[in-house]
Amino acid sequence: MDITIQQLEVLMALVEAGSFTRAAAKLSLSQPSLTKRIQNLEEAVGSRLVNRGATGISLTPEGQIIYGYAKRTIRLREDAKERVVRHKAQESGHIYVSASTIPATYILPRLLSRLKHTHPDIRVRMQMHDSEETLQIVLNDQAEMGFIGKEPINKKLVVQRLWKDSLVLAVPFDHPLAKQRTTRTEELAKVPFIIREKGSATRDIVEECLQKQLGTSLSCFNVICEMGSSEAVKEAILAGLGVSILSTFAIKREISQGLLTALHVSDCNMERYFYLVYKKQFPLMMYHKHFLDLVKRYFPFR
Repeated sequence: MDITIQQLEVLMALVEAGSFTRAAAKLSLSQPSLTKRIQNLEEAVGSRLVNRGATGISLTPEGQIIYGYAKRTIRLREDAKERVVRHKAQESGHIYVSASTIPATYILPRLLSRLKHTHPDIRVRMQMHDSEETLQIVLNDQAEMGFIGKEPINKKLVVQRLWKDSLVLAVPFDHPLAKQRTTRTEELAKVPFIIREKGSATRDIVEECLQKQLGTSLSCFNVICEMGSSEAVKEAILAGLGVSILSTFAIKREISQGLLTALHVSDCNMERYFYLVYKKQFPLMMYHKHFLDLVKRYFPFR
Protein backbone atom coordinates (compact mmCIF):
# COMPACT_ATOMS: atom_id res chain seq x y z
CA MET A 1 0.00 0.00 0.00
CA ASP A 2 1.10 3.58 -0.69
CA ILE A 3 1.42 6.19 2.01
CA THR A 4 -0.91 9.12 1.31
CA ILE A 5 -0.68 12.78 2.23
CA GLN A 6 -3.99 12.45 4.07
CA GLN A 7 -2.58 9.69 6.29
CA LEU A 8 0.46 11.80 7.14
CA GLU A 9 -1.79 14.76 7.99
CA VAL A 10 -3.83 12.53 10.33
CA LEU A 11 -0.67 11.34 12.07
CA MET A 12 0.53 14.92 12.58
CA ALA A 13 -2.87 15.99 13.94
CA LEU A 14 -2.89 13.03 16.31
CA VAL A 15 0.55 13.85 17.69
CA GLU A 16 -0.28 17.54 18.09
CA ALA A 17 -3.65 16.83 19.76
CA GLY A 18 -2.30 14.08 21.99
CA SER A 19 -5.40 11.87 21.77
CA PHE A 20 -7.68 10.28 19.19
CA THR A 21 -10.71 12.15 20.55
CA ARG A 22 -9.18 15.63 20.25
CA ALA A 23 -7.56 14.84 16.87
CA ALA A 24 -10.87 13.59 15.45
CA ALA A 25 -12.63 16.77 16.61
CA LYS A 26 -9.89 18.94 15.10
CA LEU A 27 -10.17 17.18 11.72
CA SER A 28 -14.00 16.98 11.83
CA LEU A 29 -13.80 13.18 11.63
CA SER A 30 -15.44 10.47 13.67
CA GLN A 31 -13.03 8.71 16.01
CA PRO A 32 -13.48 5.33 14.22
CA SER A 33 -12.67 7.02 10.90
CA LEU A 34 -9.50 8.58 12.29
CA THR A 35 -8.50 5.27 13.89
CA LYS A 36 -8.98 3.50 10.57
CA ARG A 37 -6.70 5.96 8.78
CA ILE A 38 -3.96 5.44 11.33
CA GLN A 39 -4.36 1.69 10.93
CA ASN A 40 -4.10 2.03 7.14
CA LEU A 41 -0.89 4.02 7.57
CA GLU A 42 0.53 1.34 9.87
CA GLU A 43 -0.36 -1.32 7.31
CA ALA A 44 1.32 0.71 4.55
CA VAL A 45 4.49 1.04 6.64
CA GLY A 46 4.35 -2.50 7.96
CA SER A 47 4.94 -1.42 11.58
CA ARG A 48 3.04 -0.18 14.60
CA LEU A 49 3.40 3.60 14.80
CA VAL A 50 1.23 4.70 17.72
CA ASN A 51 1.08 3.45 21.31
CA ARG A 52 -2.35 3.92 22.87
CA GLY A 53 -2.44 4.41 26.66
CA ALA A 54 -4.74 5.62 29.40
CA THR A 55 -2.91 8.94 29.54
CA GLY A 56 -2.85 9.49 25.77
CA ILE A 57 -0.78 8.42 22.79
CA SER A 58 2.92 8.14 22.10
CA LEU A 59 4.92 7.23 19.01
CA THR A 60 6.91 4.08 18.56
CA PRO A 61 10.46 4.43 17.15
CA GLU A 62 8.99 3.67 13.71
CA GLY A 63 6.30 6.26 14.38
CA GLN A 64 8.95 8.87 15.18
CA ILE A 65 10.58 8.20 11.80
CA ILE A 66 7.32 8.51 9.87
CA TYR A 67 6.34 11.59 11.88
CA GLY A 68 9.61 13.30 10.91
CA TYR A 69 9.01 12.54 7.24
CA ALA A 70 5.37 13.68 7.58
CA LYS A 71 6.45 17.11 8.82
CA ARG A 72 8.93 17.48 5.97
CA THR A 73 6.41 16.33 3.36
CA ILE A 74 3.71 18.72 4.52
CA ARG A 75 6.25 21.53 4.73
CA LEU A 76 7.36 20.83 1.16
CA ARG A 77 3.76 20.87 -0.01
CA GLU A 78 3.13 24.24 1.63
CA ASP A 79 6.40 25.57 0.24
CA ALA A 80 5.37 24.47 -3.26
CA LYS A 81 2.02 26.24 -2.93
CA GLU A 82 3.72 29.40 -1.67
CA ARG A 83 6.22 29.36 -4.53
CA VAL A 84 3.41 29.02 -7.08
CA VAL A 85 1.62 32.00 -5.53
CA ARG A 86 4.81 34.05 -5.65
CA HIS A 87 5.48 32.94 -9.22
CA LYS A 88 2.02 34.06 -10.34
CA ALA A 89 2.71 37.50 -8.96
CA GLN A 90 6.02 37.81 -10.79
CA GLU A 91 6.45 40.50 -13.39
CA SER A 92 9.18 38.63 -15.28
CA GLY A 93 9.51 35.29 -17.02
CA HIS A 94 9.93 33.48 -20.31
CA ILE A 95 7.11 33.24 -22.87
CA TYR A 96 7.27 30.54 -25.53
CA VAL A 97 5.65 31.57 -28.81
CA SER A 98 5.15 29.96 -32.19
CA ALA A 99 4.10 32.13 -35.13
CA SER A 100 3.36 31.77 -38.80
CA THR A 101 5.62 33.45 -41.34
CA ILE A 102 4.04 36.90 -41.62
CA PRO A 103 3.65 37.62 -37.88
CA ALA A 104 7.03 36.07 -37.06
CA THR A 105 8.90 38.02 -39.74
CA TYR A 106 7.11 41.35 -40.15
CA ILE A 107 4.97 42.07 -37.05
CA LEU A 108 6.32 40.47 -33.88
CA PRO A 109 9.92 41.79 -34.09
CA ARG A 110 8.67 45.38 -33.74
CA LEU A 111 6.19 44.36 -31.06
CA LEU A 112 8.96 42.63 -29.09
CA SER A 113 11.13 45.72 -29.40
CA ARG A 114 8.35 47.70 -27.72
CA LEU A 115 7.97 44.99 -25.07
CA LYS A 116 11.68 45.29 -24.30
CA HIS A 117 11.22 48.95 -23.41
CA THR A 118 8.05 48.52 -21.34
CA HIS A 119 8.88 45.21 -19.63
CA PRO A 120 12.62 44.49 -19.98
CA ASP A 121 12.47 41.42 -17.70
CA ILE A 122 10.05 39.52 -19.95
CA ARG A 123 11.78 37.23 -22.45
CA VAL A 124 10.01 35.83 -25.52
CA ARG A 125 11.36 32.74 -27.25
CA MET A 126 9.82 32.57 -30.71
CA GLN A 127 9.87 29.85 -33.34
CA MET A 128 8.47 30.17 -36.86
CA HIS A 129 6.24 27.61 -38.58
CA ASP A 130 3.33 27.77 -40.97
CA SER A 131 -0.13 28.36 -39.51
CA GLU A 132 -1.14 24.70 -39.38
CA GLU A 133 2.09 23.65 -37.70
CA THR A 134 1.81 26.50 -35.19
CA LEU A 135 -1.71 25.41 -34.28
CA GLN A 136 -0.56 21.85 -33.58
CA ILE A 137 2.46 23.06 -31.60
CA VAL A 138 0.19 25.05 -29.26
CA LEU A 139 -2.26 22.16 -28.89
CA ASN A 140 0.65 19.82 -28.08
CA ASP A 141 1.99 22.21 -25.39
CA GLN A 142 5.22 22.84 -27.30
CA ALA A 143 4.48 26.58 -27.22
CA GLU A 144 2.37 28.65 -24.86
CA MET A 145 0.88 30.93 -27.51
CA GLY A 146 0.58 31.05 -31.25
CA PHE A 147 0.03 33.67 -33.95
CA ILE A 148 -1.59 32.37 -37.13
CA GLY A 149 -3.14 33.70 -40.32
CA LYS A 150 -6.44 31.82 -40.29
CA GLU A 151 -9.15 31.40 -37.69
CA PRO A 152 -9.08 27.97 -36.03
CA ILE A 153 -12.15 26.11 -34.83
CA ASN A 154 -11.14 24.22 -31.72
CA LYS A 155 -12.95 24.20 -28.38
CA LYS A 156 -9.67 23.72 -26.52
CA LEU A 157 -8.38 27.13 -27.58
CA VAL A 158 -8.86 30.76 -26.70
CA VAL A 159 -8.91 32.55 -30.07
CA GLN A 160 -8.53 36.33 -30.33
CA ARG A 161 -8.68 38.25 -33.59
CA LEU A 162 -5.85 40.76 -33.94
CA TRP A 163 -4.55 42.50 -37.06
CA LYS A 164 -6.20 42.89 -40.46
CA ASP A 165 -4.23 42.00 -43.56
CA SER A 166 -4.78 42.28 -47.31
CA LEU A 167 -3.28 40.00 -49.93
CA VAL A 168 -2.17 41.71 -53.13
CA LEU A 169 -0.40 40.79 -56.33
CA ALA A 170 3.30 41.66 -56.02
CA VAL A 171 5.19 42.35 -59.26
CA PRO A 172 8.61 43.90 -60.03
CA PHE A 173 8.52 47.68 -60.58
CA ASP A 174 9.34 47.18 -64.32
CA HIS A 175 6.84 44.38 -64.94
CA PRO A 176 4.22 45.00 -67.68
CA LEU A 177 1.47 44.84 -65.03
CA ALA A 178 3.21 47.37 -62.79
CA LYS A 179 1.57 50.35 -64.49
CA GLN A 180 -1.87 49.09 -63.47
CA ARG A 181 -3.50 49.68 -60.09
CA THR A 182 -5.66 46.58 -60.32
CA THR A 183 -5.69 43.27 -62.17
CA ARG A 184 -7.95 40.27 -62.66
CA THR A 185 -7.31 36.57 -62.28
CA GLU A 186 -7.58 36.04 -66.05
CA GLU A 187 -4.50 38.24 -66.45
CA LEU A 188 -2.64 36.28 -63.78
CA ALA A 189 -3.21 33.07 -65.71
CA LYS A 190 -0.96 34.45 -68.45
CA VAL A 191 2.16 35.11 -66.35
CA PRO A 192 4.57 32.85 -64.41
CA PHE A 193 3.20 32.49 -60.89
CA ILE A 194 4.92 31.57 -57.60
CA ILE A 195 2.96 29.99 -54.71
CA ARG A 196 3.57 29.38 -51.02
CA GLU A 197 3.83 25.88 -49.58
CA LYS A 198 0.83 23.82 -48.44
CA GLY A 199 -0.07 24.64 -44.84
CA SER A 200 0.62 28.33 -45.39
CA ALA A 201 -2.34 30.53 -44.43
CA THR A 202 -1.51 32.82 -47.38
CA ARG A 203 -1.94 29.92 -49.80
CA ASP A 204 -5.12 28.79 -48.02
CA ILE A 205 -6.64 32.27 -48.39
CA VAL A 206 -5.82 32.38 -52.10
CA GLU A 207 -7.25 28.92 -52.73
CA GLU A 208 -10.40 29.68 -50.70
CA CYS A 209 -10.93 32.94 -52.58
CA LEU A 210 -10.52 31.33 -55.99
CA GLN A 211 -12.93 28.55 -55.08
CA LYS A 212 -15.65 30.62 -53.42
CA GLN A 213 -15.58 33.74 -55.58
CA LEU A 214 -14.59 32.33 -58.96
CA GLY A 215 -15.26 28.59 -58.77
CA THR A 216 -11.71 27.79 -59.84
CA SER A 217 -8.36 26.82 -58.30
CA LEU A 218 -4.62 27.42 -58.54
CA SER A 219 -4.59 25.08 -61.51
CA CYS A 220 -5.76 28.03 -63.61
CA PHE A 221 -2.43 29.77 -62.95
CA ASN A 222 0.90 29.12 -64.63
CA VAL A 223 2.55 27.92 -61.40
CA ILE A 224 6.30 27.57 -61.90
CA CYS A 225 7.48 26.97 -58.34
CA GLU A 226 6.45 26.61 -54.71
CA MET A 227 8.37 28.28 -51.87
CA GLY A 228 8.42 27.95 -48.09
CA SER A 229 8.42 31.59 -46.97
CA SER A 230 7.33 35.04 -48.06
CA GLU A 231 10.97 36.17 -48.08
CA ALA A 232 11.84 33.45 -50.59
CA VAL A 233 8.85 34.40 -52.74
CA LYS A 234 9.90 38.07 -52.68
CA GLU A 235 13.45 37.23 -53.72
CA ALA A 236 12.10 35.14 -56.59
CA ILE A 237 9.89 38.03 -57.73
CA LEU A 238 12.80 40.49 -57.55
CA ALA A 239 14.92 38.03 -59.54
CA GLY A 240 12.32 38.06 -62.32
CA LEU A 241 11.13 34.50 -61.81
CA GLY A 242 7.46 35.41 -61.69
CA VAL A 243 4.74 37.17 -59.68
CA SER A 244 2.85 36.14 -56.59
CA ILE A 245 0.09 37.05 -54.16
CA LEU A 246 1.55 38.20 -50.83
CA SER A 247 0.60 39.96 -47.63
CA THR A 248 0.89 43.74 -47.61
CA PHE A 249 2.97 43.31 -44.45
CA ALA A 250 5.54 41.28 -46.41
CA ILE A 251 6.14 43.83 -49.17
CA LYS A 252 5.74 47.13 -47.34
CA ARG A 253 9.47 47.91 -47.39
CA GLU A 254 10.00 46.88 -51.02
CA ILE A 255 7.09 49.06 -52.11
CA SER A 256 8.47 52.08 -50.22
CA GLN A 257 11.86 51.47 -51.89
CA GLY A 258 10.28 51.29 -55.36
CA LEU A 259 11.35 47.67 -55.91
CA LEU A 260 7.90 46.12 -56.05
CA THR A 261 4.43 47.23 -57.04
CA ALA A 262 1.23 45.97 -55.42
CA LEU A 263 -1.93 45.41 -57.43
CA HIS A 264 -5.39 44.73 -56.07
CA VAL A 265 -7.00 41.65 -57.64
CA SER A 266 -10.40 43.15 -58.38
CA ASP A 267 -12.37 39.95 -58.97
CA CYS A 268 -10.96 38.10 -55.95
CA ASN A 269 -11.01 40.14 -52.74
CA MET A 270 -8.44 38.62 -50.39
CA GLU A 271 -8.50 39.89 -46.83
CA ARG A 272 -7.90 38.13 -43.53
CA TYR A 273 -7.01 38.63 -39.89
CA PHE A 274 -4.19 37.28 -37.80
CA TYR A 275 -5.20 35.45 -34.65
CA LEU A 276 -3.70 34.85 -31.24
CA VAL A 277 -4.33 31.35 -29.86
CA TYR A 278 -3.58 29.63 -26.57
CA LYS A 279 -5.13 26.74 -24.67
CA LYS A 280 -8.04 27.51 -22.38
CA GLN A 281 -6.41 25.56 -19.56
CA PHE A 282 -3.12 27.45 -19.83
CA PRO A 283 -2.36 29.23 -16.50
CA LEU A 284 -1.60 32.86 -17.34
CA MET A 285 1.07 34.44 -15.14
CA MET A 286 1.34 38.19 -14.66
CA TYR A 287 4.06 38.50 -17.30
CA HIS A 288 1.85 36.63 -19.81
CA LYS A 289 -0.91 39.16 -19.10
CA HIS A 290 1.47 42.08 -19.70
CA PHE A 291 2.46 40.55 -23.04
CA LEU A 292 -1.17 39.92 -24.06
CA ASP A 293 -2.12 43.46 -23.16
CA LEU A 294 0.60 44.82 -25.45
CA VAL A 295 -0.43 42.44 -28.26
CA LYS A 296 -4.06 43.61 -28.10
CA ARG A 297 -3.07 47.29 -28.15
CA TYR A 298 -0.45 46.98 -30.89
CA PHE A 299 -1.09 48.36 -34.38
CA PRO A 300 1.60 47.15 -36.81
CA PHE A 301 1.39 50.02 -39.32
CA ARG A 302 1.84 52.79 -36.76
